[in-house]
Amino acid sequence: MLKKLFFVAATSVSCMVFSQNGNRQQLMDYLDSLSVHHKVMGSFAFAAKDQPSFLKVTGFSDVAKLQKANMNTQYRIGSISKTFTAVLVMKAVEEKKLSLDTKLSVFYPEIENANKITIGNLLQHRSGIHNLTNEAEYWTYHTKPQTEQSLLSIIKKYKSDFSPEIKYEYSNSNYILLGFILEKIYKKSYAQLIKEKIAGPLKLTLTEVGGKIDPSKNQALSYQYSNGNYQLSQETDMSIPIGAGDIISTPTELLKLIIALENGKLVNKNSLAQMKGFKDNYGYGIAKIPFEKYSGYEHNGGIDQFRSVLYYFPELKIAVSAVTNQSDYDNNDISVKMIQTALGKDFKMPNFKENSVSEELLRKYEGLYKAEGFPLDVKIFSEDKKLMGQATGQSAFPLEAVSESEFKFETAGITMKFNTEKGTMDFSQGANNFTFKKQ
Repeated sequence: MLKKLFFVAATSVSCMVFSQNGNRQQLMDYLDSLSVHHKVMGSFAFAAKDQPSFLKVTGFSDVAKLQKANMNTQYRIGSISKTFTAVLVMKAVEEKKLSLDTKLSVFYPEIENANKITIGNLLQHRSGIHNLTNEAEYWTYHTKPQTEQSLLSIIKKYKSDFSPEIKYEYSNSNYILLGFILEKIYKKSYAQLIKEKIAGPLKLTLTEVGGKIDPSKNQALSYQYSNGNYQLSQETDMSIPIGAGDIISTPTELLKLIIALENGKLVNKNSLAQMKGFKDNYGYGIAKIPFEKYSGYEHNGGIDQFRSVLYYFPELKIAVSAVTNQSDYDNNDISVKMIQTALGKDFKMPNFKENSVSEELLRKYEGLYKAEGFPLDVKIFSEDKKLMGQATGQSAFPLEAVSESEFKFETAGITMKFNTEKGTMDFSQGANNFTFKKQ
């Protein structure tokens, strides 16, 4: 669900492979290496020619009980839930219960610009409605149960970010509203709709709306690996991300979902074409994604310390999915290597040797850093001979040394380069670059 700015020490491994060759063995070795070095644990699968071809599961679903994850372990999938919600909306359109041009004011007239915002705008993140998870106050209530009215009161108090339709800006608030709208028009809970209209017809027995995580039911907890230990993450209360990030599933079932979507088993051809009507690379619950000369569609997700991806490439008939419940690595790199393997290509194995930086030098980097135009402050500190970062209102994260002055947090694609003489830290994440000043 969340689009964060940042994102027993033994690891146990289980695996299942539907068909085997050298490329698949290389991918298994790669995932084993990530697991051994505490970079990632989770479940990874792909389908070739629309058929299941690979599954690998690593690590624990419950570290404290040394409970190994397996092919049936359920994980929180975060914002991939938005693809499910978009499917439900398109089904409602097909059933003439809703129109893409229906105004938000029909349901929530008290929201700013509700008489101008359409269902299509909500689906495509072009409503201008402010993203409630962008606010620091979100972290004060995200573990507490919420109601439709309490969430509505939070959403409507924020001023609109822009006029509807003029641009794309990702907002979880859009899909929370869509979740409630679906409940209103069908007079059923969102959980019932997922079961009756998607999970049931596709026989997805491990896909459902989640609640409090129950490891005894083979549901994975999420963790951050720090200072030689797995640290249990807080749990977002699943009453909050209705429609935006409240589903639990497995990579194999997510593959079934996206293959069924492409092959007309969920919505009709016209509805799928509308979902693929990308503007600024985002359609209805799916985003456009390139790979080499090919184009596909996807959604990814992040909630607590869970990270998830789901890709489909129609020309190649290749689908890829992965959900991790601990990651100190760039999950995009994992996805690329999975696609390469599905295409029968080799890839270069990573080297996990970390550079050593003296404690004396690490202490020189410590302090509070601020940057003009950046909404959060970043605290840098050392702990057990390792540099750590922590943004305002977020969990601390480990920084891996690239050199004596440069560090990275691969999970979120962050690089930080320190200059002790100037008292600055150059920060980069994707296309974002800022120079922070030590206070």
